[in-house]
Amino acid sequence: MSRGFKIIVEGDYALFTRPEMKVERVTFEVPTVSAMEGLVKSIYWKPCLKICVDKIIVFNPIKFINVRRNEVKSKVSFSAVKSQMKGVGNAEIYADEDRSQRAGMILKDVRYGIEFHFELTGMRSEHPDECEEKHYNIFLRRLRKGQCFRQPCLGCREFSARKVELVEEFDLSEISEELKGDIDLGYMLYGMKFKDGGVPINNDWDNPKFSDKADAVYYRPHMIDGVIDVAKYREGIIC
Repeated sequence: MSRGFKIIVEGDYALFTRPEMKVERVTFEVPTVSAMEGLVKSIYWKPCLKICVDKIIVFNPIKFINVRRNEVKSKVSFSAVKSQMKGVGNAEIYADEDRSQRAGMILKDVRYGIEFHFELTGMRSEHPDECEEKHYNIFLRRLRKGQCFRQPCLGCREFSARKVELVEEFDLSEISEELKGDIDLGYMLYGMKFKDGGVPINNDWDNPKFSDKADAVYYRPHMIDGVIDVAKYREGIIC
């Protein structure tokens, strides 16, 4: 039996990057499923849990804004970090020497409703009392108190959520009139499908080893009166 929640998320800005844009960042009109899963996981997550987004509700009109920001062109390599941990070399980037300007088209003044549930993955835990009831109560308590172990963000990490609120039901009358009707959102990134399917490649749950190889998964949702029924499209996603 799955346990479900409904939350309202608000933010000043959001950026759900289109993967086909390589240099300049351009956002999708609405949140991607993987971005909303990541937001939920910033509140509470364990390896034994799988977060499933069932619905995404867009309340505010879709507004874009163009920005230009200073960013660094490079990133610190994993091998450089490991070398520095051993006392050899360094893992440093100097922003003044590696700076570049990049434009971006982002969303502003956003408000979303997220309906989601979690399922147990089957991964064993060191705690003998592992059950859905336990994780449901932890999730519920953290949502009620506004707790998180990292700042929830709307797509890119620099665009943090201003408010995350647990609700009993969504007030669909608050959806903007501009979003009424059937809107074809085109092909959107759903998430990444890992080769191992969540099952250890060595078939050992006590000392699991997972694959880091994954394919991008896409789907083509329609937003009906501001509501994207993700669960309806889950079986028809395209890999």
